[in-house]
Amino acid sequence: MKTLLLRNTQLVDGTGAPARIADVCVRGDRIATIGRNLSISADEVVDVGGLTIAPGFIDVHTHDDAIVLRDSSMLPKLSQGVTTVITGNCGLSLVPLVSDAPGSPLDLLNTSEFRFAHLNDYAQAIADKPPAVNVGALIGHTTLRAKVMQDLARAATPEETQDMAALLDEALSQGALGLSSGLFYQQAYAADMAEMQALTRVVGRHGGVYVTHIRSEMDDILNAMQEAADTAQSGAAQWIMSHHKCAGPRNWGRTIETLALLERLSQRQSVGTDVYPYSAGSTLLREDLVDGIIDILITRSDNHPEMAGRYLADIAQEWGTDQLQACRRLMPGGACYFQMREDDVRRVLAHPMSMIGSDGLPHDERPHPRLWGAFARVLGHYCRDEKLFSLPEAIHKMTGLSAQRFGLHDRGVLREGAFADLVLLDPHGIQDRATYENPRQMCEGIERVMVNGQWAFAHGKALGTGTGRFLRR
Repeated sequence: MKTLLLRNTQLVDGTGAPARIADVCVRGDRIATIGRNLSISADEVVDVGGLTIAPGFIDVHTHDDAIVLRDSSMLPKLSQGVTTVITGNCGLSLVPLVSDAPGSPLDLLNTSEFRFAHLNDYAQAIADKPPAVNVGALIGHTTLRAKVMQDLARAATPEETQDMAALLDEALSQGALGLSSGLFYQQAYAADMAEMQALTRVVGRHGGVYVTHIRSEMDDILNAMQEAADTAQSGAAQWIMSHHKCAGPRNWGRTIETLALLERLSQRQSVGTDVYPYSAGSTLLREDLVDGIIDILITRSDNHPEMAGRYLADIAQEWGTDQLQACRRLMPGGACYFQMREDDVRRVLAHPMSMIGSDGLPHDERPHPRLWGAFARVLGHYCRDEKLFSLPEAIHKMTGLSAQRFGLHDRGVLREGAFADLVLLDPHGIQDRATYENPRQMCEGIERVMVNGQWAFAHGKALGTGTGRFLRR
């Protein structure tokens, strides 16, 4: 069993505790010893020269379900220090559906990979061709609906709900982390309280999490939050609110209200939230999001792929039409919507409940820059430059807090006996480089990344090692 000794690190352990100087000894896939001036015989000794060592980052909100199978290098995440991705968000998961054309919004995940009827099948595919990062999976409510229902524009019948609950129960028994929903999307919007509560009761029995892209992030956001919280509470499930935002000009500034509601709800139930560090979101092209006020950047268009990277207003002007008509001509596709205001983003980022999730869409032709830059942007721009929080606090939001919320044991912390998922970074040099104009740009300042005791990334290059594992609840 190989032993590695890392000397002279500035250790930030993921708990929020202050940084300290320490040596770290890794044996096999675990951290063996942490201490000052360790006297240990090792196969490899690396003097890191005062770089910060932190737990590998956990991206709690991804749509990486298919990309971990198609591109095992996972460079957009690995290059940011991410060692674990949580898939299956927003109600969209590959499991348990077998289909060549599941339709919108499931096509966000890439239709060619819908071939897993059981979670164990997906886990085996990851084991057969391990990606560079660990994978934990949520089961998507919209996927369950597509599996058992012909018409998604209505609430499920009691019999259909029972079938969904049985599928969810099996997946949770096989190690799924919980259930996600995306009631924001048309294919799940008709789901009623009875349907959702029946499913969260299954989640609660297994001790899992209920993660929600709530029904509205705009005018009706408080009611949507209350609905999601009540649904989780009725099933005794932990509740996590996805990509916390107040979208649209009429709602700018309302994070004061939404965070206050989260705090009140946390007095009666387990509550968490995630956030990405940008004022634009990204999802499918949708007519209802075209208001003529906010900027909309096209990331993908099946009918007009040449328009990726251009703004909808400019396309509409070139075509001699209004933005709504241009949107219809471009669909199906995707876009970045500049829906949020910076003070709201900062307020949510700084809140102690908030975890970091990229919400990147890896299959977009011109993806949102968060795919390549979210974690570096938190550490560089918001932590170091804007001093929104300390480095230990920032790292806690992307490691220890995330592992705790999602039940990832021995991950997200640097302590003896924990898995050796590690990041070596330069806190003075870390910087996101991905932009809306040039989104596929690797960040700076991540020197090395270790996954399960093996180096997976070093000096700007993925090492091609299939170091990741499927993580079961």
